[in-house]
Parts: sequence; C-alpha cells; structure tokens
Amino acid sequence: MAPRQTLILGFFLLVLLAPFTWSYEGLGPGCHLYPFNVTIRSDRRGTCRGTHTVYACVGYCESSAFPSRYSVLVASNFTHNITSASRCCTISKDTKVKVHLDCPHSHHHNDIEILTARACRCDMCRKSRY
Repeated sequence: MAPRQTLILGFFLLVLLAPFTWSYEGLGPGCHLYPFNVTIRSDRRGTCRGTHTVYACVGYCESSAFPSRYSVLVASNFTHNITSASRCCTISKDTKVKVHLDCPHSHHHNDIEILTARACRCDMCRKSRY
C-alpha cells in the first residue's frame, strides 16, 4: 500500500475513534439532519489535525408488526407468525467535504475528503447500512 493511501486510511480510522457527543434537545419527531463536529487526527498524539462540522441522520421512523398472512405461515412451516415492517432513519443524499489538516511543527498541510449527510429519509432498514 502506498504511503499516501496508508495515511488516508489512518485518518479515516481516527475519525471513527474520535469522540463526539449528540444532544437531541430541540429535535421534533421524525428523521432529521443533525450537525456535529468531527476532529481528524493523523495519529494518536494529534500531530496533524483538522476539525469540520458534518451532518448525520438521527431520529426515528414508524415501524409496525402484524400477524403473518397464511401464505407466509405455510412457506415458513408455521414458524414465522409475525411479520414486521421496519423503517430506519438513513442518509438519502450525501456529499464530500474537505477538511484541512494543520501540522504545527512543519509546513506540511493536507486536505482530506470525508462524507457528510445532505438529506435524510425513512427507508427500509437494511443490515448492510449499519
């Protein structure tokens, strides 16, 4: 793996490990865009770092459960007696944003692109998304 790719991979891993907090105060019911600050660090000491506001989709969507139809019961050998229709708050549109990383003890600067949500919607829950 090239050094630049290794550095970018390291940035993404540190983004995932970066602490952030959310406050749900002021949000009404439903699925909404919610801003939070993310800090990207080049290493655990934070040699190079950058901060940016990005958006996540938070909230809830209506889901339901009901008795399964007879055809479903037969197909499942009468083990699937409840059918659920679940919907999850998820990103419907995203965009890339550039985060400028400053390295204070050198003249080296990097920009890294990360994804942020642009729009949210209630959609069928899929395991591959989470």
